[in-house]
Amino acid sequence: MRLAEKYGYLPYMVERYLEIFGSLEETVEFLEACEHPLRRSIRCNTLKTECSSLESRLREKGFRLEPVPWAPHGFWVTGSTVSLGATLEYLLGYYYIQGAASMLPAYSLSPTADDLVVDMAAAPGGKTTQLAQLMGNRGAILAVEASRRRVKALRASLNRMGVTNTVVLRMDARMLAPLKNTFSKVLLDAPCTGEGLIPLDPSRKRSRTIGDLKKASSLQVELLLTAIDIASPGGVIVYSTCSIAPEENEYVVSRVLRMRSGVRVSEPGISVGDPGLIEYRGLLFEEAKMCRRLYPHRHGTEGFFTCRLVKEK
Repeated sequence: MRLAEKYGYLPYMVERYLEIFGSLEETVEFLEACEHPLRRSIRCNTLKTECSSLESRLREKGFRLEPVPWAPHGFWVTGSTVSLGATLEYLLGYYYIQGAASMLPAYSLSPTADDLVVDMAAAPGGKTTQLAQLMGNRGAILAVEASRRRVKALRASLNRMGVTNTVVLRMDARMLAPLKNTFSKVLLDAPCTGEGLIPLDPSRKRSRTIGDLKKASSLQVELLLTAIDIASPGGVIVYSTCSIAPEENEYVVSRVLRMRSGVRVSEPGISVGDPGLIEYRGLLFEEAKMCRRLYPHRHGTEGFFTCRLVKEK
């Protein structure tokens, strides 16, 4: 395929983009957008400072900032005189360097001080610290991470951001299954192929095979089934990936809904993103229309998928 050769992708990926976007013109627009770096973004940490104060301090250092319109604590960084990770404000935990799209799952989950929350794939800590921020360091969060190395990064993030309502547990989140009907809010930002991160890591154009995709999808189904089982009746589950592959997104949600009754997709509670795909290669995903997809050429973010589910019983 000429497009795959021109832009350096595996052919199956470009074939999928043509089907997702439905036109050659938009597929090229997407591929071109992935050739350029994304705007950097940060999330103000209100556990440590006021966003207006942080904005003033960073502007005095020569930062150029624009509020992210759909992320109340987010700023695009359109210019800076130093590295984002080299400021005093960063070291003090006043902000977290975080992709704008990856801020959405926590807003969609919308935890409060009354919630018992589990973050099933917590490292390196961006979403966990955001959940704690939204909860005002009240309630409780169980942050689960399987990797010993990544747990260290998670703990460092929690300490730097001043999080005190979180317990870290190093284990495979699928082992939480015995804790049925326990958590009022569940976040599963699932391990994935990371296909939405191509603007940040061009090696992903060729490093993820169809076999990798199948393996990721199977793991995601197992994790989402566990997420539903451990949610309490009336509880909310948010499932997200930094991938635009339907096999990791709509397919996973659709398959899990066929395997578990009493669960439905709900409005996401966020104001950005396109509806999920309702059809892909002959498969119908009618329930996915309330999920949300983000793309670099349409939204100026990493490729991302998020879906909010409610466990009714």
